[in-house]
Amino acid sequence: MRLMWLVIAALLGLVTCVPIERPKEKQDVETPPEAPDTGLYYHRYLQEVINVLETDGHFREKLQAANADDIKSGKLSKELDFVSHHVRTKLDELKRQEVSRLRMLLKAKMDATLVQNVQVDHLALLKQFEHLDPQNQHTFEARDLELLIQAATKDLENYDAAHHEEFKRYEMMKEHERREYLKSLDEEKRRQEEARFEELKKKHKEHPKVNAPGSRDQLKEVWQETDGLDPNEFNPKTFFKLHDTNSDGVLDEQELEALFTKELEKVYDPRNEEDDMLEMEEERLRMREHVMKNVDLNRDRLVTLDEFLKSTQKKEFNEADGWETVDETEIYSEEELQRFEAKLAAEEAKLGQQAEQLRQQHEELQQRQVELDAQKKDLQQVMLRMEQKKSQKQSEQAPQVGPGGELKFQAQPPHAAPADQAPPAESQPGAPGGPEHAPQQNEVELLQSERHSEVDIQ
Repeated sequence: MRLMWLVIAALLGLVTCVPIERPKEKQDVETPPEAPDTGLYYHRYLQEVINVLETDGHFREKLQAANADDIKSGKLSKELDFVSHHVRTKLDELKRQEVSRLRMLLKAKMDATLVQNVQVDHLALLKQFEHLDPQNQHTFEARDLELLIQAATKDLENYDAAHHEEFKRYEMMKEHERREYLKSLDEEKRRQEEARFEELKKKHKEHPKVNAPGSRDQLKEVWQETDGLDPNEFNPKTFFKLHDTNSDGVLDEQELEALFTKELEKVYDPRNEEDDMLEMEEERLRMREHVMKNVDLNRDRLVTLDEFLKSTQKKEFNEADGWETVDETEIYSEEELQRFEAKLAAEEAKLGQQAEQLRQQHEELQQRQVELDAQKKDLQQVMLRMEQKKSQKQSEQAPQVGPGGELKFQAQPPHAAPADQAPPAESQPGAPGGPEHAPQQNEVELLQSERHSEVDIQ
C-alpha cells in the first residue's frame, strides 16, 4: 500500500522522500491501511490500476526510486513496457471494464435527456474523459498510465476548492430557506422564530476554547487526553511516531484529521439541534488545510518527521491564538446571497414554465385519450351489430333438423301453379298415363316381350 501513497502523493503535487524501513515485527501484525479516497469519479479505476502495478516487483522498484517530475512527466509510464505479461493482462481487463462503465454512464445521460433513436459515436463521446486513451479501448498502454496521472493531478488540485464552494452553496441555501420560512409566518410567530434562532446561535457558541490545529496546546491536549500521557513530558518526536498509525514515516491527511477530533467535539455534538454536522466536516477540512499550509513544506500533502519537527520550532507553534470556527467566519457575503437567490428564482421560474408545459401536455393527452375511448366504443358497437346480422343470416340459411338429428329437406318446385288452375290430366290420379296406370303399362309391355321371345325360340 506504500505504492498507493506514493502515487497519490505524486498526483497531488510532489512526491515524498525515499522508502522508510519498518521493523519486521510490525509488518507481521499490522494491517495495510486503506488507500485514501481521492474523491474522483474514476477513483476505483485509479486504485485498481495502482494495486495491480504494485504486484510487479520491477515497477515497484522504479516507482520508489522516482521523483515527482519522473512521475508527472510520464517518464515512469514508459516502465510499463517491462512489467510481466499477467500484470499487463490484468491492466487490459481493467481498462475494458472502465470503458464499459463510461459507456453506460453516457447512455444513462442520453436517456435522461430523452435523446432517442440517435446514432451514438462512442469514440467522440469518450474523448471527454481524460484519464484514458479513447483511441485504444482494449489494451492498457503507457499512454493510459500517463493520461491517468495527468488527469488525477489536475482534478485533485481543485478538489478542496470545489468542496468549499459546495459548502458555501449549502450555507446560502440554508439561510435562504430560513428567510422564506419567516416570510410565511405572521408577525407574532416570526418574532418567536427569530428569537429561537438567535438562542440556538448563542447556545452553539458556548463551548470551550478551540486551540489552533497543529499548535503546542492542541497537540499537548491530544497527548494527554487521547494518548493518556503526562502533558509535562510532551515530546514532538514521540508524538509523531505515536500518530503515524501505519508506520510509513509520514502523517497523511487522514492521520492529521484524526488529531482534530478532540477540538471538534468541543463545538459539535450530533445530539444538539444547534450543531450542524456538515459544518463540522467543513471545520475538519479547514483545520487540515491550516496544518498543511504551515507544516507541509514541499506541498506533497504528507508531513514528514523533519517537517513536523521544524514546525514545532516556529513562534506560531508556541504562541498560537485560538481557532475561529466556521460560524465565526464569513462564509458568504450578503451580495453573494442575493445573487444566489436571484439564480434560484430564475431556475424556479424555468422549472415552473416546464411544469406548466407538462401540465398542458398532460391535459391534451387526457383529452386525446377520451376521444380515443369514444372512438373505440363506437367501433365496438358497429362490430357488435355486424356480428348480430351475420349470425341472423346464418340461422335463416341453415337446414332444418329433425328430432333425431336428421336433416329435413322440403321440395320446393321452382314454378308453383296457381291455386285456381287444375293440374295437367296426366298428372292427376287415375287418369290414363297417370302415375297409377304406369305399373299396368309396364306389365303389358313385359308380357308382349316374353311372347316374342317364345316365337323366336320355336
